[in-house]
Amino acid sequence: MNLPLFIAKRIYLDKGDKQKVSHPAIRIATAGVAIGLAVMIISVCVVLGFKHSIRNKVIGFGSHIQVGNFMTLNSQGAEQYPVVMNDSMIQILKNISGVKSVQRFAYKQGILKTDKDFLGVNFKGVGPEWDSTFIHNNMVEGSIPHFDDKSSHNKILVSKIMADKLHLKSGEKIFSYFLDANGVRTRRFTISGIYNTNLKKYDETICFCDLYTAIKLNGWDTDQASGAELTVKDFDKLNQTSNNVINKVNKTVDKYGETYSSATITELNPQIFAWLGLMDLNVWVILGLMLAVAGVTMISGLLIIILERTNMIGILKALGAQNKTIRHTFLWFAVFIIGRGLIIGNILGIGLLVLQRHTGLITLDPATYYVSTVPVEFNWILILLINLATLFISTFILIAPSYLISHIHPAKSMRYE
Repeated sequence: MNLPLFIAKRIYLDKGDKQKVSHPAIRIATAGVAIGLAVMIISVCVVLGFKHSIRNKVIGFGSHIQVGNFMTLNSQGAEQYPVVMNDSMIQILKNISGVKSVQRFAYKQGILKTDKDFLGVNFKGVGPEWDSTFIHNNMVEGSIPHFDDKSSHNKILVSKIMADKLHLKSGEKIFSYFLDANGVRTRRFTISGIYNTNLKKYDETICFCDLYTAIKLNGWDTDQASGAELTVKDFDKLNQTSNNVINKVNKTVDKYGETYSSATITELNPQIFAWLGLMDLNVWVILGLMLAVAGVTMISGLLIIILERTNMIGILKALGAQNKTIRHTFLWFAVFIIGRGLIIGNILGIGLLVLQRHTGLITLDPATYYVSTVPVEFNWILILLINLATLFISTFILIAPSYLISHIHPAKSMRYE
C-alpha cells in the first residue's frame, strides 16, 4: 500500500469543519489552476486558428510556391515578364518531390471603368486547372465561371471592395481598359461573381479572368505565362520542397532565353508571415504568466494546508513517519487539487472554444484582423501537452515549499493550535 497516497486521499475527502482556513484556500488554488489552464488552452487554439486562417488566405491567392521569370520575382511583380509554361514544363513541376498540384497564371494590369468612376486593378488569368476552392468558400454573390486557356468567355470575378467602390452587382457589364506600348485596348466583361476574403491587400487589387485573356492582352505566345503556382503536399515541409524546385528548375532557361526562378509564399509575403510569427511569442508569454499564477496559488494553498495540519504532522512524526513520507503525502494532496483544477479548466476552456466555433459569438473588425470572427482551431496533442505540463510544473514547484514539514518538531506541534 502507498501510505502517502492513502493519507492524501483521506485528507482530500475529509469534509470536516467547513470553517477551516484550508477550505477556501483549496477552492482558490483549484480556481487558479482551472482559470490558468482555460486561458492557456483558449490562447493556443485562438492563435493557431488566427495564424492558419490568415496563412490559408494568403496561400489561396498565391499558393505555396511560385515558379516564374527571374525578373518578375525579383521585381516583386511590379512588371510582368513571361516564361514558357507548356505541358512539358508543367509535367516537370508535377514530378518534383513534395509537389501536389500545379496551376498556371498570368497577370495583366488594367482599369475597370463605369460611367461615374474607375479603378486600377490587377487581372489574374487562370486556366481550367485552377483550384477555386478558396474563392468558392469566400463568394458573396454570383458564381465562379469556367476559366479557359483556349478562348475568352469575357467573364470576371471581382472583390466586394471593388464592387462597392464602383457600385457593381453580379451579372452587370463593365468596360476595362489596358494601356501598353501598343496604345489603349478595351474589353467588355460580365461580372460573374463577387468574392470577399477580408484580406485587403489582395481584395483591393485582384480580379480573376481567363488565362487566355491575360496572355493575349500581354501579347505573349500561347505557351507563355507569368508562371505557375505549386501546391505542396505538406506545408511543414515547404522549405524542403522549395529546395527540390530550386535544384530542378531555378537558373534554367526557356526557348525564348528567359530564366526560371522560384519563391515560397513566405518569401513573397515576408511582412505578413513575420507578423504571424510574433504571435508565437505572445503565446509563450501568456503560458508563462498563467503557469506562474497557478504555481503561486498552489504554493500559498499548500502552505496554508501544512500549517493547519501541524498537529497531524506532529502525530505522524511521533508514530515514526519520516519527513519524506509526509512530504509525499502533501504532494499527493496537491496533485488531487491540481487534477480537479485541470478537469474544470478543460471543461471551461474547451467549452468556450466550441461555443465560439459554432456561433461566432465574438466578432472582429475584418479591416484590422482580416477575419470577421475569432477563429478557433483545436490541436488535441497541444492541449494534452499543456495539461501534462501544467500538472508537472505545478507539482514540481511545490517540492521546495513541502520541505517546511522537516522544520516541524513533534513535541511543539502537539501544543500547536
